[in-house]
Amino acid sequence: MIVGANRRPATSQPGSRHADAPPSAAGLLRSAAGRELLDRLAGQDVGPDRVLAVSRSLRADYPPELVAAALTQQALRFAARAKFSRADQMLFTRSGLEQASSELTAGHAAARFAGASVIADLCCGIGGNLAALAGARTVPDPIIGADPADAAATRNAAARNAAGPADLTRRVVAVDTDPTALEFARHNASVCAPGSEAGFVRADVRELPLAGFDAVFIDPARRDGQRRLPPGQYQPPLDWCLRLAGIIPLAAIKAAPGLDRARVPAGWETEFVAVGRELKEALLWSPAMASAARRATVLPAGDTLASSGITGPGAPVPPVRLAPPGAYLLDPSPAVTRAGLVGDLALMLDAWQIDPMIAFLSSGEPVRTPFARTMAVLESAPWHEKRFGRRLRELGIGAADIRRRGLAGDVQQIHRRLDLRGDHSATIVITRVDNRPWGLICTPLSEPSKPSEPSKPPEPPEPSD
Repeated sequence: MIVGANRRPATSQPGSRHADAPPSAAGLLRSAAGRELLDRLAGQDVGPDRVLAVSRSLRADYPPELVAAALTQQALRFAARAKFSRADQMLFTRSGLEQASSELTAGHAAARFAGASVIADLCCGIGGNLAALAGARTVPDPIIGADPADAAATRNAAARNAAGPADLTRRVVAVDTDPTALEFARHNASVCAPGSEAGFVRADVRELPLAGFDAVFIDPARRDGQRRLPPGQYQPPLDWCLRLAGIIPLAAIKAAPGLDRARVPAGWETEFVAVGRELKEALLWSPAMASAARRATVLPAGDTLASSGITGPGAPVPPVRLAPPGAYLLDPSPAVTRAGLVGDLALMLDAWQIDPMIAFLSSGEPVRTPFARTMAVLESAPWHEKRFGRRLRELGIGAADIRRRGLAGDVQQIHRRLDLRGDHSATIVITRVDNRPWGLICTPLSEPSKPSEPSKPPEPPEPSD
């Protein structure tokens, strides 16, 4: 194994996601003048309204190319605060930050590598997964600008795994074709996982000998230089990534959350990861690491819902009862929907589906679950825009979030035509029930008061034979 060596000449390679940063950017920013300038910019607003004035003032003291690189870096650090608690000390490229896992999702993925001692981090990018794979066990600082409850949950989730400093018995070798990416990954590892043992290799991962590694993680690029690849395409291709398991049984692939599950072979596990209600990524686990065919995980708490058994992509979905909406409507997490686990969730919650082609579930009792947002139903009827507008005004609803599922229509125009008036707020769901356009007026389960008492919904009919 070659650690820290350049295995390719210093030219741009196909599949690099970092061509937007010139090779000199890393040297400029890591120079003494670069570090000084970044320290000077720390905390400053360099948004579009300020960047020209700041640039003019700095060019009196620093070369123009360094000022340009530092201002770009400061803007990226600001954006990266949503992903990294130490973003203000890290280095980024624009496309590298876009594809990088957050420290929360990276920590979740790294937990499955607990028994591995030598890991290859292929297509490492700017090192979003590197610190977690290296065994960092320090509790991160709160994410700057995050909701206090979310920040606390992030710290609590990290604290559950805290066991002291970095795992010094583990080695990670980070591999990428782009020299700027590797320099930034090296820097970011020193910031996020100080003391960890990491090597850095510039190479095309398809030509890298993998002897000596006992686990591999790959995050294939979704860009080819400046060009974004079409949906579902990767560099290296997904089929090549899947074949890694034939060389190293402990293999994991990070993919875009829009991944077609049919592309995943039998025996592999497909996990869709959401942070709160936002779907972030898909993780493919090789047969040696799989424990289910499909899994939905919701962070920061780490709640997980898995299909039973390890089956192929065409495994039958459990039958779910179909009935009109009841007293409560459940909107499953996008991780549950993408994992094809809506039926499993319905069975777990003793809920039913309101239409066979729509992911909404319903229940006669209030249900609190991390895998769905539950709303109390105030009104449920076939959709008629004018009638619903009158009913919304009767309920005093002046603000509404309209969710359209399974029906065409311009949400903004519908909102305008409803002519809402009042001091209350609600969610308006426009969907299908038994293949008919249907509307529901809902409020969150946690809302302390409602504009009026909901009428008693009809009891769901018994399923037909």
